[in-house]
Order: sequence, then structure tokens, then C-alpha cells
Amino acid sequence: MNHFVSPLPMRDGVAPSYLWLQKGAWKTMLEFLLQRFPDVSAEAWCARMARGEVVDETGVAFGEPSPYRWGGRVFYYREIESEPSIPFEEHILFQDQHILVVDKPHFLPVIPGGRFLHETLLVRLKKKHQLHQLSPVHRLDRETAGVMIFSINAHSRGLYQSLFQQRAVQKEYEAIAPNLVNVDLPFIHRSRLETGTPFFRMQEVAGVPNSETHIEHLAQAHEIGHYRLRPLTGRKHQLRVHLAALGIPILNDTFYPVAQPCMADDFSRPLQLLARSIAFIDPVTAQERYFESQRQLKKLAPNFSKSELR
Repeated sequence: MNHFVSPLPMRDGVAPSYLWLQKGAWKTMLEFLLQRFPDVSAEAWCARMARGEVVDETGVAFGEPSPYRWGGRVFYYREIESEPSIPFEEHILFQDQHILVVDKPHFLPVIPGGRFLHETLLVRLKKKHQLHQLSPVHRLDRETAGVMIFSINAHSRGLYQSLFQQRAVQKEYEAIAPNLVNVDLPFIHRSRLETGTPFFRMQEVAGVPNSETHIEHLAQAHEIGHYRLRPLTGRKHQLRVHLAALGIPILNDTFYPVAQPCMADDFSRPLQLLARSIAFIDPVTAQERYFESQRQLKKLAPNFSKSELR
């Protein structure tokens, strides 16, 4: 299998980004970049160009007067000013020549995006362990902690990705939320999930179900319950949407049932959702694999009440 080699090297754990140059009326590359990235100043782009950090697919550097030519690609390093620091560490659970299994903390994004670049699980791991081909094989929300699997070897990556696509992975989560009333547990919740409003939220809509979650109690304390959740499907925010739809939103969820105003993270109030374990038959070794998070959710006190959800 042939793999494209970027003309720019990985820098401090960050792989270069690139854009295809579409057909348009831009006269210079700088003009195109300023329109494509309005939040990045001309001074910043000129400084990157002067350092040779904006190049085409052959490695030839673009300068301030370089004409725009559509059809190729431009490579550059993404940069963020004043990136928030996440004061929690990930822990390695397992590593062989094919996969790396990590116990992710709350608040840490898996991949770069938005206001996070270096403070992401992927970039941290690349930087610390020099694993340049590292790539996640499934999703885990920034707000959720627990087991996360990465591919180390590009040649076997598709085999592990296909496990999730074919639903050949058994995943268990735990959550702290209000007690579910008028519903006998264990319970199976099915619904159709589609992109909601704002764009980063999901919503239940009428139609053929495309998501399924098995729910059971692990413990109860007054008005609050400790739940085991087994998602049969892997829709975005599935567990958070399902529990909110049942009237029991997960403790400290700022997206569901109502999206709260964007504010700085309150590290004292992590979302009480944990990817507890993942099990599967390894597609390379045929071994049974089971990985379990060592993290714990909030302990239930006898007088735990719904007021603590606010």
C-alpha cells in the first residue's frame, strides 16, 4: 500500500494540515489563505511563509507574492494562540505493534479541532512516544473519560476500524444520573438520531431507529443512580441524548437536555460518563482482548439529591 508523504515533517507531535486549491479568482496564495482563514492575520501568514512553513505538495515554499494556482495542495502547520491547558494525564493500558490502548481523562479532546491542538490525546501521544502513524480507530467525546484505542500500524489499521463498523466490539459505559422512574430496568432504548441545533448537538426525531442503548442499574442512592450502559450502535452523543430523552440527563452534562452557554471548563464538574471497557477478538492475533478503565465516577452518597445536578 502506498502512503502519501507530506512535504512538511511532523512538528512537536503535530502533523501538517493541507487544503486542495480549488478553482477561483484569487490572485495570490496569500489572498486565498486570508479569505479561507479570516481569523488568521496577514502578518501571521507572511511570518509562516518567511519560515518556509507554507508549501505545495512538492515542498516548494509559497511566498507573499506567490500567484494562486488551483489544482494542487497547500501544506501548513495549524497554530493556536492561548490554547487552554488540560491538567489531567492519560494512562497507557496496552501497547503492541498494532494498537495502543489509552485510559483518557475527562476534558481532553481526542484529536485537534477548534481551540485545541497540542492539548489533545493524539498529539500528546505522538509527542511523548514518537508514534508518527498513530490514529484513533473510534470516537470518544472530549467530555467523556475512559478506554480509547489507537492504531499504530497503518497496514493493519483497517482491520481494527472494521471491528467498530461491523459492531464486533463490546463496549460498556457507566454514568451517574437521576433515578429512572416508571421504567423497569434493564431497559432498551431505541430511537432515530440526527444532527440537531446547534450543529454540535444531536436530537431524536421520528423515523426508523438508528441507535440502541441497553440500560441497567449498578447502584442507587436516594434520587441518583449509577448506570451501566451498553450501546449497540455508536452514534455521536448517543448515550447523552438517550438518557436526556428519558428524563435522566447525565450529571454535569452541559449539552443535554439544553445546551448551556459556552464557558471555560469547570474541572471540578466532569461529565459523569465513563467508557468503562472494550472487548473484541483481535483481527491480527485472533486473541480475546479486554481493556478496562481504572478511572472512577463520582461516588454516590446516601443523601445524594437532584440539587447536585444543577
